[in-house]
Amino acid sequence: MEYTGSQYIGEFVDGRMEGSAEYILPTETRYVGEMKDGVFHGQGTLYFPSGSRYDAIWENGLATKGTYTFSDGLQYDGKNWHYCDSYDRRFYTEICHGLKPTGISQLTNVDPPRKIPEGCYDCGDGFYNPTTRIVKDYRNRFLRNAECTTPRLNQDWVMTWSM
Repeated sequence: MEYTGSQYIGEFVDGRMEGSAEYILPTETRYVGEMKDGVFHGQGTLYFPSGSRYDAIWENGLATKGTYTFSDGLQYDGKNWHYCDSYDRRFYTEICHGLKPTGISQLTNVDPPRKIPEGCYDCGDGFYNPTTRIVKDYRNRFLRNAECTTPRLNQDWVMTWSM
C-alpha cells in the first residue's frame, strides 16, 4: 500500500486483506465493507469525497448489484431514471423544494450555485478547462485529463458529455 498511497484498516487472513475492513484510496474515496482474498467481496459501500455513495453487493471485486446516492440524497435508478430529462428539466432540489420566483434562475442542482471559473465548464465532479484540457475538483485539485487532444473537439466533448 505504500506504493499506491492507499490505506487499509482491517483483518488479514494468510497475509491477504479479508473480513470487515475500511480501504481508503489516495483520492479520499473510502470503501467500508467486506473483503475476501484482497478484493471487495460481499456487502460494502464506497463513500466519495463529494458526499455521494455507492452501496453494493460485491463479488470478487466487481459490483453485482448496487444503488448510487448523490450527496443531496437523490438516488440513481437505472430503469426509471426521470431526473432532469427531456420531459422534466428541474433539478432535484427544485423537485424537493419547489421552483424559485421568476428572475432567480437555478443553473445547477447546488443552491447556492458553485462559482464556475471563467472559461470553464462544470462537469459534476469538478471543472473542465478547455485550454488546459484538465478537470480539477471543486477544491482545485487535479482529477483527470480530458479524453480528446483537439481543443475544439474538447469543447464538443463537454457539450456532448454534459447533455
